[in-house]
Amino acid sequence: MQLSRRARVALRVAAGLGFAVIYVPLLLVLVNSLNPDRSASWPPPGLTLHWWSVAWTNSGARAALWVSVKAGLGATAVALVLGTLIAFAVARHRFFGRDALSFVVVLPIALPGIVTGIALNSAFQAVLQPLGIGLGLFTVVVGHATFCVVVVFNNVAARLRRTSGSYEDAAADLGAHTFRAFADVTFPLVRSALFAGGLLAFALSFDEIVVTTFTAGPGIETLPVWIFGNMTRPQQAPVVNVVAAVLVLLSVIPVHAAQRLSADTATGSRV
Repeated sequence: MQLSRRARVALRVAAGLGFAVIYVPLLLVLVNSLNPDRSASWPPPGLTLHWWSVAWTNSGARAALWVSVKAGLGATAVALVLGTLIAFAVARHRFFGRDALSFVVVLPIALPGIVTGIALNSAFQAVLQPLGIGLGLFTVVVGHATFCVVVVFNNVAARLRRTSGSYEDAAADLGAHTFRAFADVTFPLVRSALFAGGLLAFALSFDEIVVTTFTAGPGIETLPVWIFGNMTRPQQAPVVNVVAAVLVLLSVIPVHAAQRLSADTATGSRV
């Protein structure tokens, strides 16, 4: 489709405005983390790394970061196992209710976070508390896994739909048992999709706040929850800016890596 020069200029301006709305506030967070003043004055009178050193020694922020990492790794592990198994079932087999299963798996990421959080909180109190299991890191991992499964499932299922099952059949004809065929043939074909899905799942879990609020027990505070709780404290404002900047940077890394790993899917390359 050929566009006129005026249409191309209009599209570029609209795209530039859209990117500005998204990324300029993130840039301001990074700049404010270097602001020597406690208040977010603009323009900043100078640049300093003082608040970065203060944030590094902040025990609350460091503890929250470690909780976020543990929750993200746990949710990612659960999502990789469940998402991969469901993707293989849907993409490689035909059975009654296959489309319904796909819908049920994908649905949690479309639901409002507060609805998921309330539902999980009620379920945990009704099922786990009578068994002596209260809200804590375990329930946070389970809550995050409900939507992390979706990204792993979508990545692996998309790769399997592009990959013919004849590869596994050929390996079986040559005498390879199921696990050998998976290790030598199937896993190399879906490896990058697994890594990309795992990285995206970790990024989703690391940034989650709504579901965490309803599933975390006393003393369990992830980094986003710590930021939200300290935003209204004037003395903590510079440290919050630093932690928010770190959160932005840590979120960019897995998303960028996942995009690079998934690039071969877009280009149609084969392993």
